[in-house]
Amino acid sequence: MRTLIEAFTNAFGQLSDKAVLRVLIKSMLITLLVFVVKGVGLYFGLIWIGASYSKDSGSGFAEAAAAVIITGLAFWFLFRVVAVAVLHFFADEVVAAVEARHFPDLADQAKPLPFRRDLRNSLKGMGRTIGAHILALPLAGILLITGVGPALLFLVINAWLLGRELTEMAWLRHCEDQEDDNPVPQHHRMMLGGIVAGIMVIPFANLLAPVVGAAAGTHLSHRAMLAKRAKDNSESAA
Repeated sequence: MRTLIEAFTNAFGQLSDKAVLRVLIKSMLITLLVFVVKGVGLYFGLIWIGASYSKDSGSGFAEAAAAVIITGLAFWFLFRVVAVAVLHFFADEVVAAVEARHFPDLADQAKPLPFRRDLRNSLKGMGRTIGAHILALPLAGILLITGVGPALLFLVINAWLLGRELTEMAWLRHCEDQEDDNPVPQHHRMMLGGIVAGIMVIPFANLLAPVVGAAAGTHLSHRAMLAKRAKDNSESAA
């Protein structure tokens, strides 16, 4: 737990760094722009559908209201998916800033990811998220009788997904061809993901969550890498 607290303390403390602040602003604006574009597209789509089925197109107020409501709901439920997908394209900048400040020895060994690999990781993350939530729907339906069951189920799922993605953003810069050998213990990943998932349901704070989570995940990844290196060196010396 101490490791996790230190990771988040350092992550929040680095929000004032220019490099991290740039990523925060870029990822925040692009994420919001995605939802705005979807909302505008939805509005014109509803206008077109209304005009196709009725000669009286009206003032468009009903379509605008529907677009705002649907987009608002989409923002609430899909913010985590879109925000983390966008962050994948800027994750290198966050990780590099954390490495430069806290892990200079490891920074020299990092290999920035090319755009193609960033895109692949982003799509894989989105696929995992959508697939996991679809598979969980039947169980969530059964748990409806408990009242809080579905919320707890999706919190656990998001904790697992976020914990993996936010630690891999740093790990992938060092892993060579061993992508599946994430050194961060599973319980640390789950706690990291659970905390970030919790922040993501808080209005306004949710805009900070992806970048803070990526920075905290970098701390956990690098501490785990250093611990593994020390263990390997100890075993070699023995």
